[in-house]
Amino acid sequence: QVQLVESGGGLVQAGGSLRLSCAASIRTFMAMGWFRQAPGKEREFVAVINWSGGSTDYADSVKGRFTISRDNAKNMVYLQMNSLRPEDTAVYYCAVKLGLEMFRDEYDYWGKGTQVTVSS
Repeated sequence: QVQLVESGGGLVQAGGSLRLSCAASIRTFMAMGWFRQAPGKEREFVAVINWSGGSTDYADSVKGRFTISRDNAKNMVYLQMNSLRPEDTAVYYCAVKLGLEMFRDEYDYWGKGTQVTVSS
């Protein structure tokens, strides 16, 4: 069983930045992704990074503003969020998909989430 623990959420003004972190309890070949769910909306894909860190994918809504990265030595994945907007307000979840492939869905394990609130 993989445990994922997110941190770094908080309240920030529009235009500001936050950096989310996620610690995984195992080290193996796995893609690591970030998802978010706003009140009253379905959970949506934000970003993913493959096992080596050499490939990334982003939702159009965050492309150019968010950057996903990982440190395999520390079993960590990060999401640097810049130029934040009120519509970025959501609970952000870290997720893991075991294996060498990188997808936007069908993840195997999920964290409990961290709240990000962007005020206007």
